[in-house]
Amino acid sequence: MTAQSTGVGRRRFLGYVLAAPTLVAAAQLLPAPAAAGEAADITELVDLNDLMTVAALPTSGLIRVEVGGDGTVSFALPRAEVGQGITTSTAMLIAEELAVPLDRVRVTLADARPELIFNQLTGGSNTTIATYTPIRVAAAVARQRLLAAASAELGVPAGGLTMKDGAVVGPAGQSIGIGALAAEAASATTHQVQVELTQRRSFAVIGRPHGRVDARDAVTGRKTFTMDLDVPGAKPAMVCRPPTINGKAGSVANLAEVAAMPGVTDVAVISTGVAVRADTFGQCIDAVRALRVTWRPGTVAGRSDDDVLRDLRAAEIPLGIRPPTPVVEGLFTFYFRGNSALETNCAIADVRDGRAEIWSSLKSPIVAQQAIAARLGLPQDRVTVHVTEGGGSFGRKLFFDAALEAAELSQKIGKAVKLMWHRADDVRQGRVHPMATSRVRLSHLGDTVLGYQQRHTGVSTDLGHGLGEIITALAARLPVGDMTFAQTFFHFSQSMPYTLGVSSRLLSETGKGFNTGSMRNVYSPDVTCARELILDQLAARTRKDPYRLRRGLLHDARARAVLDRVAEAGSWGRAMPAGTAQGIALHTEYKSASAALVEIDCRPATVGRPIRDGVTGPRVTKVVFAVDAGLTVNPRGLEAQMTGGIMDGIALALTSSLHLRDGAFLEASWDDYFYTRQWNTPPDVRVIIMPDTSDQPGGAGELAVAASMAAVACAYGRATGTMPTTFPINHGTLSFTPKPTVPPVPPSPVDGLTR
Repeated sequence: MTAQSTGVGRRRFLGYVLAAPTLVAAAQLLPAPAAAGEAADITELVDLNDLMTVAALPTSGLIRVEVGGDGTVSFALPRAEVGQGITTSTAMLIAEELAVPLDRVRVTLADARPELIFNQLTGGSNTTIATYTPIRVAAAVARQRLLAAASAELGVPAGGLTMKDGAVVGPAGQSIGIGALAAEAASATTHQVQVELTQRRSFAVIGRPHGRVDARDAVTGRKTFTMDLDVPGAKPAMVCRPPTINGKAGSVANLAEVAAMPGVTDVAVISTGVAVRADTFGQCIDAVRALRVTWRPGTVAGRSDDDVLRDLRAAEIPLGIRPPTPVVEGLFTFYFRGNSALETNCAIADVRDGRAEIWSSLKSPIVAQQAIAARLGLPQDRVTVHVTEGGGSFGRKLFFDAALEAAELSQKIGKAVKLMWHRADDVRQGRVHPMATSRVRLSHLGDTVLGYQQRHTGVSTDLGHGLGEIITALAARLPVGDMTFAQTFFHFSQSMPYTLGVSSRLLSETGKGFNTGSMRNVYSPDVTCARELILDQLAARTRKDPYRLRRGLLHDARARAVLDRVAEAGSWGRAMPAGTAQGIALHTEYKSASAALVEIDCRPATVGRPIRDGVTGPRVTKVVFAVDAGLTVNPRGLEAQMTGGIMDGIALALTSSLHLRDGAFLEASWDDYFYTRQWNTPPDVRVIIMPDTSDQPGGAGELAVAASMAAVACAYGRATGTMPTTFPINHGTLSFTPKPTVPPVPPSPVDGLTR
C-alpha cells in the first residue's frame, strides 16, 4: 500500500449551478490520472473501492446540495445509513465548505434513482471515499454563488467577504444569512462554474470529533425505521417459512381456518411460503404457527456441515508440487456465520392501481426497484422505492428479499402490507457468510520467505446485487458470470502488505443452494486470519518474535506505523501468566491500514466458567487497535466503527457460527447465536487513530474485522501452544437445545392484541 496525496485542497473543480427557485448546486468530476510508480500488489494500483469510485464518477453531477430560504442546507444522500454514521460525516463535509453549523445541515436518504446507475450502492467501505469530493464540490459551488449574491447586495467584492455560522460576513461586520441569499443566488439556467475547495490546513469541521447527528433520536426512540412508518392501510404481515433452507409450499390443509382467526385479514401462498396479514404482529405469529403446510424439500435438503466440508475439499485448487525448501502449511476451516442485523428484515409495500410504492432499508435500491418492477410486471417508472434508515446491515441489506416478498403479497391481495421477518426467519432462511476453507503454504530458507500460496475455497457468495443496477446484477447470477464476478471481487479486495516472495492467492467456489451474502469484510477475515496464523508459525519455526518478523516483511510505511503503534501501546512482549498470551495481526484494504494487539485468557478457570445459556471458552481481556484511514473525516465516528469491528472479529474467532443439520440451521435467534456478549467483551479496549497520511479518506466501514479476528486467533495459538484451525474455536460445542422448525417460529411473547 502506498500513500498517495491527490492534493484536493488546491485543485480546481468543475461544478454546476442548477436552475431552481432557491440555490441548488452540483459537482462534475472526471477520473484523475493514475499515480506513477511500481506496486507490489494489484490492489496498490487499483482495488475494488477504486473500481466502485470510478464507476460512480459519471453521475456525480446528479448529486445536489440545496440551500433553503430558512437557512438550512439539504442533501439527499444516495447511500443507506444503517448505523455506520455516514449521515453525520456527510453533514460535516457540507458544513465545512459552507461554514454552516452542523445542526443546520439536513441529510436525508435518496429514493431509488436509476439515473445514478452505479452511484447508489452502499458497500465495500466506499461511501465516504466516493462521495467525499462530489459533495464538497457541490457545496463549494453553493458557497461561491452565495458570496456573489452577497457581494451584489453589500457592494463589497466577493474576495472581501467570508462565511461564518451560516452567514456571509463583510469587512465592516455586515452580515447576511444564507437563507436570505438563497433565492438571489439561485439561477434560472443550468451552467458550469469552477470552484476551489477549502484547503486542508483550514479545515474547521473535517477531522474534528463530532457526535452523531441522529444520536439523540436514537437513544430517545424518536429515530424512524421502516416499521415505525405510518403508511395508510399498511397492516402487519409475516410469512410461514419451510423447515429446510429454500423449501417451497406444497399444499395448505387449513387455509380457511387460519383466515378466520382473530385479527387475520388475509392468508396467501407466495413464492417463499404462506403469508399472513393481520391487525397485529402477535396475531400474525399465532396464525403462522397454526398453519399446516406440506413442504417440498429445500435446495440443500439433508445436508449438514460435514457434507459441505467434503464438497469444499473436493473443489480446492491444488497448491502444486511441494518445494524442496522448508515449508509452513495449514488448512483452516471457517463455518457458516449468521448475517442478521439487530433490526430484522422488513419492508412496507403498497401495490395497487398499476403502481407500487416500497419502503425499506436498502443498500442497492436501484436494482431493488428494477427487480421489483420485473416481478410485478410493472414499468420501472411505476415503482417508487423509498430508502429508510436501518438498524444495522453488515452486508445484509444489499439484498432486498423482504421488499420483494412485501410487493408480491401486496399485489396478490390488493392491500398495503407492513411485512416483517421473525428473528428465526432471519437466522434460518436469511443471508449467511459462506462456509469456507483456506489452505496456505509458505516456503522459506531460514528467515527468508521464498513464496506464499493460498487457496481459498468457499460456498458460493451471492453477489447478485452486482454494482447496484440490473445489468451487473444479472451478470453476477449467470452460470459463468457469477464466478467471474466473485474472482474480480476477491482479487481486487485482497491486499498483500508483506513481501512474501513469489505469491499467489486463488479463489474457488462451490455449492449454490445456500442464501449467502457479502457479510462485513466478505473474504478478508478468513483470508487474513489464515495468513497471520501461518506467519506466527513461521516465527516459531525460525525463533523470531512475531511482531519483529512481521515488521521485517512489511513493504509499506503506513502498515509498519500501525503495527509499531499497537506493539508500543499494548506493551508487546510483556511477561504474562501461563495460559494467557498476546497476539498481533495486520490488515490493509482500500487505502487504509490497521493492526490489532490482543490479550487472551485461556486458563481452565476462565474457559470453564459457568455461563447461562452461553458458549464458554477463552476470553479476550484487552485489545489495542490502530487505524490509518488516510484522511479521517470524523475521528469519533471512526473510533466507533473500529470498536464494532473489533467485536465482530472476536465473535468470528471464538463463538459466532451456525450449525447446519439436515438442510437447516439449528440456530433460531440471538439467544442461541453467540455474537460477542457482555461477558466476553474485553474490559480494556483502546482505539488509536493515526495522524492523517493522505488528502483523501480511505475505507473504514469493514476495516477492523479481519485484523481483530486474526489477532485473537494468534493469541489463542500462543496461549495454548496449538495453532487453531477451525473457526469459530467453539463451533464444536452446541450449548443450546435447538428450537423446532415446525412451527417455524416460537410463540408470541405478547397476547397479540395490542402489538
